[in-house]
Amino acid sequence: MSRCKPQALLNPSPPPRSPKQLHLSGTQSGKRTDALKTSALGKQWVSDCNKLKGDTGGSATARRGTDSNGGNRGEPGAEDPRGTSAGSRNTRRKGRDAAGAGVLALCGSAGAGAMLSESSSFMKGVLLGGVFCVVVTLLGHVKIGHGSRAQHHEHHHIQAPNKEEVLNLSEDERLELSQSIRVYCIVLVKPKDIGHWAAVKDTWSKHCDKAEFYSSENVKVFNAVVLNTSDMWTMMRKAYKITYERYKEEFNWFFLAYPTTFAIIENLKYFLLKKDPAQPFYIGHTMKSGDLEYVDGEGGIVLSIESLRRLSRVFEDSDKCPEQGGMIWKLSEDKQLAVCLKYTGVIAENAEDSEGKDVFNTKSVNALIKEAMASRPEQVVDGCCSDMAITFNGLSPNHMHVMMYGVYRLRPYGHTYSDALVFLPPAGSDND
Repeated sequence: MSRCKPQALLNPSPPPRSPKQLHLSGTQSGKRTDALKTSALGKQWVSDCNKLKGDTGGSATARRGTDSNGGNRGEPGAEDPRGTSAGSRNTRRKGRDAAGAGVLALCGSAGAGAMLSESSSFMKGVLLGGVFCVVVTLLGHVKIGHGSRAQHHEHHHIQAPNKEEVLNLSEDERLELSQSIRVYCIVLVKPKDIGHWAAVKDTWSKHCDKAEFYSSENVKVFNAVVLNTSDMWTMMRKAYKITYERYKEEFNWFFLAYPTTFAIIENLKYFLLKKDPAQPFYIGHTMKSGDLEYVDGEGGIVLSIESLRRLSRVFEDSDKCPEQGGMIWKLSEDKQLAVCLKYTGVIAENAEDSEGKDVFNTKSVNALIKEAMASRPEQVVDGCCSDMAITFNGLSPNHMHVMMYGVYRLRPYGHTYSDALVFLPPAGSDND
C-alpha cells in the first residue's frame, strides 16, 4: 500500500489566493504540519526526511542524533527494526523514493523562512565583527615615539648619572658600586638565527656576568635552554620564569635581547650605577600603542630583580597575564609583557643619557647615521647617537664583529681615557 503523499504533491498548481487566505492557510498548514509530525506516519516521514538530507550533504546531526523521544534517528547502514525480508525492505525503499521529493518539500517548507531570516542576521553579524576586528587591529599597531623630541616627552624618563656625580663618589664607593651590579643576559633564539646566535656568543655576550641562550627547540651545535615553543610571547614568558627560579638570589639586573641586537654591557652597568634593583625598574626604548606604553624588544629590555619578582607572581594569574594571546588579535611579545607588568604597578621608562639622548636603539649605527646626515648634516656625529649608547639593533653577524672591534679594540694613540669606574669581567671569563 502506498503512503499518503504530501500536500505539495497532491496539488502541484494551487489556485491563487488572497493575502488573508495565505496567512490563514499558512497558520493552518503549520498546525497540520505539527500534528503530522507527532503522528506515527509523520514520525516516519521525519525519519525519512533526515535520511534524505544526510544522503544529499544535509545536517550531520540528523544522521547521528536522537529523536524527541530518545530513539535512534537511523544511522546509515542500521538494520530496519520493522522487518528483515528483502522484499519488504525493497517495497519500503521504493515507497520512500517515490515520496522523497514531497518529504523534502514538507520538511523544508516549515523552516525556509526562518533559515533565510537567520542567514541574513548571521551575515550582518559576520560583517560587523570583521569591521570591528580590523579597527581594533589597526589601533593596536599605531606606534608613537620614534619621531620628534616632543613625542619622546610623552614617556617616563630615566637618565644615566653624569660624570660629576660619579667623580663625587669616594674610591671605595665606586669599587663597591662596580662590583654590586651583576647583569644576567637572556638571548631568545630560534634555529633560523644560527648565524646571529654564533656572532652574539662570540662577541658582546661575553661581557655579561652570565649569558644564556633560550631556544625554541634543541640545536646540537650550541648549548641552550630549550623552551619547546616557537611562539615569541611564550618563549619570553618561559625564559623569565626559568630565570627567576634559578637566579633570583644571584643577579640583580636582567637584560633580554634578540639575536640581532648588539649590546655594550659596560655602558648598561654605568647607566644602572645609581639605580636601586629593589625598586621596580622596567627600562629600554619606550613606545606607545594607544594608551599602552611599553619597551620595544628590538632595543633590549632591562628588568630589576623586583620587577622580575612581580612578573613571576602575575604569571600565575591567567586573567591578567595569559600564556596565549587573544582570540581575535594577538599582541606582540613586548606589548604583552607591558600589559602583564602594568597589573603589578611596573611602568615602562625610556632610558636616556645625561643629555637626553636615547641609549637603547632599535636601529643599527648605519641607519642612525644615514638619518642624521639627512636631517642634521652639520652635526652628523652629535645628531646620530649617544656617546653612552647601550644597544643597537638590526645588525648582521659580520657587523657585530665590526662593532666589537670598534668598541673594544680600536684606540687612537695618544688619547687617554680617565673613566672613574672600571667594570671588570666575571672571574674565569674569556672576556676580551
